[in-house]
Amino acid sequence: MVGMQIGLIGSGNMARAMVRGWGEPVLCTDFLPERAHALAAEVGGEAVASNAALAERADLVILCHKPPQLRDVALEVAPHAKAVASILGGVPLADLQAAYPDAAVHRFLPSTPVEVRQGVVIHALGGSEDDAVLQLFARLGTLVSLPEGQVDVAMGLMSNAPAYWALLAEAQIDAGIRRGIPADQAAALVVQTMAGTAALLQERDFDTLAVRREVTSPGGSTARGLDALERGGVRSAFSDAIDAVLGGR
Repeated sequence: MVGMQIGLIGSGNMARAMVRGWGEPVLCTDFLPERAHALAAEVGGEAVASNAALAERADLVILCHKPPQLRDVALEVAPHAKAVASILGGVPLADLQAAYPDAAVHRFLPSTPVEVRQGVVIHALGGSEDDAVLQLFARLGTLVSLPEGQVDVAMGLMSNAPAYWALLAEAQIDAGIRRGIPADQAAALVVQTMAGTAALLQERDFDTLAVRREVTSPGGSTARGLDALERGGVRSAFSDAIDAVLGGR
């Protein structure tokens, strides 16, 4: 972000996650002024009085507001914006470009772990391709560029996934607690195992089958546990979750 003034319109959860990941001051606004002031105080940035004033000062305006506010915000911002990056779910590039016809427009969809620079950021192809903007978002984790037609499915896999993994962790922790393991120890066992497994999958080029085979002996405890999960419909549950996400758009 050196030399680039970033301005965020909207100071909610994802805006905070990105700013914490970057770890540098930004300009920000929000329809709840106290939320913008809190974010600015946290990162040493500045809560700006209006969206238009922010756009006049920012090299890159990042849209973090609610998707239905697109047109109203654009009326204030478009006359002043040089470049715009949107993280608005369900708002395609065509709508963004129509709202900001004179600005370079980018579309990204980040996941919550960008806060610790371990997120995934989807970049929709077809918009502007400014290297400085791409590098900015790549600092938050792994940047994956996809045709826009695949973005919603990718979002179903990625941006909602932290809640799914948290639910899986919660279920395993609860199972351990019910069988006598103290809560803090059960949580440490489960969460560190999840983190280690993710690292192992990366090391093995995401070969999930190979990793499963390494820890699954025929007829052993892991095989019995996997069989119970398959009988419980774990695969169809994840597929149904993605269908539910896409169907709600």
